[in-house]
Amino acid sequence: MNDSLSPASSDTSRRRWLTVGIGALAALGGAGFALWRLQPQPVRDGAAEALWGASFDGPAGEAVRMASFQGKPLLLNFWATWCPPCVDELPLLNRFHAEHRAKGWQVVGLAIDQPSNVRQFLQRLPLDFPVALGGLAGSDIGRALGNEKGGLPFTVLFGADGNILKRKMGQLTAQDLQEWSKTL
Repeated sequence: MNDSLSPASSDTSRRRWLTVGIGALAALGGAGFALWRLQPQPVRDGAAEALWGASFDGPAGEAVRMASFQGKPLLLNFWATWCPPCVDELPLLNRFHAEHRAKGWQVVGLAIDQPSNVRQFLQRLPLDFPVALGGLAGSDIGRALGNEKGGLPFTVLFGADGNILKRKMGQLTAQDLQEWSKTL
């Protein structure tokens, strides 16, 4: 008698396929949920105005007034020293700033972190673009801009007119920045 045709073998094969099917559905569902979670939520009414009206301290105690960045494209990056993807993308943002500032682009890092941590970090990795100490007010602005979960990094691209053009939850890539730079 051939075992491959036995009822027990057929049941085992069906169970195996059922298990594989359920596993595949669970994986797809999990991936879909993760993608949904990483998508920025709608921007709240008045969020851009709140940002442009905000003022933060800089690492050296200087005022960083967001209104001073209006009128030119702005890449606003929410980050923290304790966030590995944030730290990984900072050199990329620094290069982008160096390559595009002559074309009118601006980059601002809004640190959602303890001021002392940011100061120590910037001593080890100086950045050429302005950094603002966001604190709770920075977190609130991030949420208003669609980062409801407060995840980091979170980046928002504003046009010269102050309108939001692009947003991304998670680490930026060189390809993201290349595509975004063509937006304007």
